Parts: sequence; structure tokens; C-alpha cells
Amino acid sequence: MTDIDSITLESVRQAAQALQGVTVVTPLQESVYINDLLGARVFFKLENLQRTGSFKLRGAYNRLRQLTPEELKRGVIAASAGNHAQGVALAAGLVGTTSRIYMPEGASLTKIEATRNYGAEICLFGETFDDAYQEALRVSEATGRIMVPAFNDPMIIAGQGTVALEMLDERPNLDVLVVPVGGGGLIGGIAMAAKAQNCRVKVIGVQTESVPAMAQSRKAGRLVPASNGRTIADGIAVKTPGDLTYALVERYVDDIVTVSEQEISRAILIFLERSKLVVEGAGAVGLAAMLAGKIPLGMGTVGVVVSGGNIDVTLLNRIIEKGLVEEGRQVHLKTTVGDRPGQLAKVLRRVAELHANVIRVEHERWSPTLSPAEVAIQMVLETRNREHVQEIVENLRIDGYNVSIQS
Repeated sequence: MTDIDSITLESVRQAAQALQGVTVVTPLQESVYINDLLGARVFFKLENLQRTGSFKLRGAYNRLRQLTPEELKRGVIAASAGNHAQGVALAAGLVGTTSRIYMPEGASLTKIEATRNYGAEICLFGETFDDAYQEALRVSEATGRIMVPAFNDPMIIAGQGTVALEMLDERPNLDVLVVPVGGGGLIGGIAMAAKAQNCRVKVIGVQTESVPAMAQSRKAGRLVPASNGRTIADGIAVKTPGDLTYALVERYVDDIVTVSEQEISRAILIFLERSKLVVEGAGAVGLAAMLAGKIPLGMGTVGVVVSGGNIDVTLLNRIIEKGLVEEGRQVHLKTTVGDRPGQLAKVLRRVAELHANVIRVEHERWSPTLSPAEVAIQMVLETRNREHVQEIVENLRIDGYNVSIQS
């Protein structure tokens, strides 16, 4: 029996039984707003509400629960951008062993601190997940700690496949499953478990355009490493998928699409504003793909896996501000006026008449581009939409202000 054949519906069901009382059955939730926006019925599997903030605890615990007493004494080691790290750290504590986690140097501070709080020893190494993985592998061989792969392991994959069992148990009529793809453990387990129950269900993976390793590998017909692109979807920024997960994708996954960073940002913002959900970049790619029209919505009822919610708050703040600017709900304007009393008040009064809310104002005299008789005024305004921004700019120009929109 090959490794891929060892991952069966029965192994996933055994994992589900073992996970009772360890993980929670996360909600499968729909949004009227998003349904109307897409013109389809969509249910979101909210693994961002799972313990540790992502699905990763499922696979990690399923792997660690099968360690022998001797292996428990040696401890475990893993590499992760953050979510697998937290899953392994918590699972290690639950089964009574120690954990050491290697994370990329640029890993989210939120994920680093959360992993440490679960009891793991943290080691930062390299720029990417793959760098951290190679170092963890080297240390595992040198110390005897048990390596816990992030995705390329039958027991990890079976644990992740329990997501599909819960989705189809609650909504057996789901026609399409949309799943984030990094190393492929999540989609591999879900696709196998879903197809074993209903061979007609379609499984579509979503990756970021910045690190599309599985999509490129599928197109090439062999494992192809991706370049080290920068992405806000760090949870799926895997340079090289596993041979086992790649084989599962080849056998069970119907298609893989990619999304841009801007599309991911928009999806994060919609989740936050419309569904009151904090979702990380990797967890938002499914919605991003649908909003961008990259997944056909005429195939029936859709289930989308929201894989995690562990997003750094500083990144979330940047995404919110950038998203507001792109939607025309915030604008940064600059103009130059005479350096005389009352000029700033006059500009701000006119902005108020145009029904914009002033968030921030800077009054600058010292720029070398200004004459001694001039002052620059920079304003960040809260606006309704792009049309409102245009209305404000046009009216200020009619009033004689040389206004420009700042990027």
C-alpha cells in the first residue's frame, strides 16, 4: 500500500473520533450580504474560530497522539510560518511532550507570541518557511526530536480531512468546496474525504499569485518550486509542496486558481466589515477568488474553508486603510494656500460643507518647494465613495485650491 492509499475515509473518521473534545466543530455560516454580492449561496467553514485560530490543530494532534512513550520523551520539532506552530505547540502540551518550533525571521509577531504562550521553544531562522523547515530537519536529525511535518504526512492530512466531514455532515448538498492551498495538506485531506463520500462534489483550490507552487506543479505535471514572493497570505506561502500532497491534489482536486494581493486584501476587509470576522490572508483567498470571478458560481451551493484568523493587527490596520482608500472611503489631499491667518480654517470649513470628515491635518511651512508666503495643507478625509472624493476635489478646485490626491 502506498502512502496516498493509506489516507482513506476511515483514517479521517478515526482522526475525527480522536479529535472529539480537543477541537471544536466550527460553524458553517452564510452571509446574506456576500450571497447577494456573488449571486450564489455560499457557506463559510470558520476555522478561524478553531482553537489556536486555525485548522492546524486537527492534523497536529492526530499526528502527536500516535507517538510512542519513547518518542514523547524525545520531544517534537516543527517548522511553520505560524499556524502549524501553534497547533503543534498546543498538541504537544495535550499529549505530554515538549516542542521546539522553527519559524521564518519575518513571521508574524502575533503568531510567534501565541506559539510561545502555548509552551513551545521558538527559534527564528531564514526568510521563508522552506528555510525554517530545512533547519528544523537538520536539528531533528542531530537531536532525535520527532519531526512533525506541516503537511506532507498521512496522519496530518487525515486530521485536516476532518474539516470535510463536518462540512458535509451539516450540509450534505454542497456541490463545490473551495479550499486554500499552501503545502496541500488541507486540500489533500478535504478532497479525498469529500470525494469518498460524494464523487460528484467539485474541489477547487486557491493560492496566492505570489507563491503559486501547487498551481505551477499541477500545470507542469511535476513538483515545481515557486519563487520567494512576498504575500500577506503567509499561511500558504510554501515554496515547495510535498510529494504526498501533490499526488492527492492530482488525484482528487478539480482545479486550482490564484488570486492577487489586492484581491486578498479586499476579501479580508469584507469579512471584517460585513461578517464581523477577523480572517488572515490565507483564510480569505477563497472569498477573494469568488469576488474576482475566478470560480464559476453556476455549479450549485458552495462551501468555502476559512482556514485561519491569526493576522497581525498592524498588518490588519494597513489592509483596512489601504482598502478604504481603494474604495474611495478615505482620501489624502494636499493643497497650497497663502500663509495668512484663517486660511486653514477656511479650507476645513469648506471640506465640512462638502460633508467629508477630517481624520488628520498637517500644516507645513518648511518644504523647500514652498515660497516664504505659502503653506502646504495635507488632509486625510473620511468620504462616502469614489464619487464623493471626485465631488470634493472638483469643488475645491472651483474654489481656487490647487488640490492633488496623494497616494
